[in-house]
Parts: sequence; structure tokens; C-alpha cells
Amino acid sequence: MVADEIPGFWAVVPAGGAGTRLWPLSRSGSPKFLHDLTGSGRTLLEQTHDRLSPIVGDRVLVVTGAAHRDAVRRQLHQLPDDGVLAEPSARDSMAAIGLAAAVLERRGAEVMGSFAADHVIADDAGFHAAVADAVAAARDGWLVTIGIEPTFASSAFGYVHQGDALDGHPSVRRVVEFVEKPSVSVAEEYLATGRYRWNAGMFVVRPSVLLDLLGEQDPEFAANLRAIAAEPERLTELWEKLPRIAIDHAIAEPAAAAGRVATVPGSFGWDDIGDFDSLATLLGEQEECTVLGDESLVQLRGASGIVVPGSGRVVAVIGLDDVVVVDTPDALLVTTRARAQEVKAVVAALKDQGRADLT
Repeated sequence: MVADEIPGFWAVVPAGGAGTRLWPLSRSGSPKFLHDLTGSGRTLLEQTHDRLSPIVGDRVLVVTGAAHRDAVRRQLHQLPDDGVLAEPSARDSMAAIGLAAAVLERRGAEVMGSFAADHVIADDAGFHAAVADAVAAARDGWLVTIGIEPTFASSAFGYVHQGDALDGHPSVRRVVEFVEKPSVSVAEEYLATGRYRWNAGMFVVRPSVLLDLLGEQDPEFAANLRAIAAEPERLTELWEKLPRIAIDHAIAEPAAAAGRVATVPGSFGWDDIGDFDSLATLLGEQEECTVLGDESLVQLRGASGIVVPGSGRVVAVIGLDDVVVVDTPDALLVTTRARAQEVKAVVAALKDQGRADLT
């Protein structure tokens, strides 16, 4: 079923982060959203645009680092000239999403939704339905998040504590609070109640409501964002004055405490591909290795896990279970799925050694 376009609704796509747990495939100069990590022939950024276009048409605004602006434009060549905002430096999600809100406020956007460029969603129709419900609640002045149905007791995600149904919006619930990443045992307790969802950082809101909520917490922050939108030539001057803070801490948590946040339960299959273990799970459990890339370059004998042949040379894996092998022209990663999270420590060590050429 083809989704209906939602009038007055804009999609904001923050495209940032280096995806260090996916090194050496993902790096600061070529982050994970620019890669095809699902074997679909489309990068994560392109898939995000494909998923959003049925409900927003051409009303898409990508916010990315200045270093990635040209790559984003090459992948999303259909965007108009003003469809990409380039940040002079990374200042976390509040600055990125807030700048988009300030620009869209001046463009007269009724409602905006922020959806990361590097997430994978299995059920587009379910996603579209959840967004439509969120937009309806946002029109009534709520800050709305889409809470993902947990599939296991994860300690890698924050959680949204759902409350009672919202008057006039039977599919939407009030948010009691946002909860930081818990231990597995606490997460198990959350899941047992049936009242907690994963926080995927999807926010739907009127641009003016978002900026006004920020202004209540940090008036100067909101004023500077609006000043940049009014006078784009002041971007470089004002950008460095903006605090480095995530949108969750800047507005979502205090707004939830004040009873001004709602959530739409989403059950459409979601993954943020946090590391090679989650990527292997996403691509499917197999007796043999999952190969992401040219299968003719991989020779397998009694092995399981994931192999990414990216250097042009042949990779052979024999008798190893749950292995992760990522071969690139200048770096080779060999680890296990169980220890895939530790890749981030390798990146940190390389940065300490001044090896920016590898990170």
C-alpha cells in the first residue's frame, strides 16, 4: 500500500557520527550512513530518503558535517540546493536538529520529524502509520517520540516509559520519563511491565514548539539558532557558541518531566547497526559466514560470522565460529561477534597515536 503524503510535514535527517564500532568500514571521513550495509544496493542515507519521500515528498532537510556535504549531495542529487545544511563542526544532536527547526520555522513548516540517516527499518508501512499518528499529536503542541517495541532486554539503548493514552489520540501515550541505558537485569524488568519502549531518537514536533522548549532551558541557545536561520552568513560566527548537548538532555527529558511529551508505539522492525554483531544479526543467521560484498573474493570452510571483503584481495576463513573479518585497503579487522563492541577502543587508540589517516 502506498502511503499518503502528509501535508505540511517536513523530514529532518541528521547525518552525522563516525560509526566507530564499524571501523575500518566506517570512518570519520566516510561514516556508516554513506555505506550500503544491508546488501540492498542503496546506502543507509539513500534508504532513509526512500522511506521518507512517500510521506513528505520533496520536503526533506539533511543536516550533515561540512566534510560530508558533497557526498550527501552526490547520493541525494534530487534534493534542492537548500535541502542540505552543513554544520561547521560537530556539536551533537540539539544543535543539528535545532538549526533545522529554526530554518523550517522561517519556511513556514507546520510539523517536522527528525529521523537519523543510519537506521534500518523493515516495515515501511508500519513506520509511515506511526509517523502519521505522531504528526497528528504534534499538531496539538506535543513533543512526540516514536518508541520502538523492544525485541530483547538491551543495555545499549535508552528507554521511554509509557503512561496513559493521550486524550483525542488513542494510539498515542503520554511519556512518564526517559530512562538512560540500563543494565540487562533492569531492562528485563522494564520489558516485563510492557510499558517501556526503546528510544530511537525519533522526534516529531512543531518547529516553534521545539525551539520554545529549548528556550525555556537555554534562552541564548534558542536565540542563536533563530539568528542563524535569519542571517545565514552568521553561521560560522554563532555556531561555535552553541552548547554540545544531545536533544534528549536538552529538551526531551525536562519536557517529559513537565508532562509535555507523548510517544507513539512503533512495531515496524528497527535497527541502528551499532556494531558488527548487530549487523550480522540484521543480515541473517547462517551456518556459513554472511558476506557483505563480492562473494567471489571469499573462501569459507566450516566458518560462521561475517566477512566484508573490501580490499580486492581474497579472504579465506577456515574453522572459526562467530568471526568478524573486515578487509579494507589500509586496515584489517579480525575479531569475534561477542567482542565487536571493543572495536571502538581500537579507534580511540589510533587517534591517540595520531593516526587520523586510519580513523
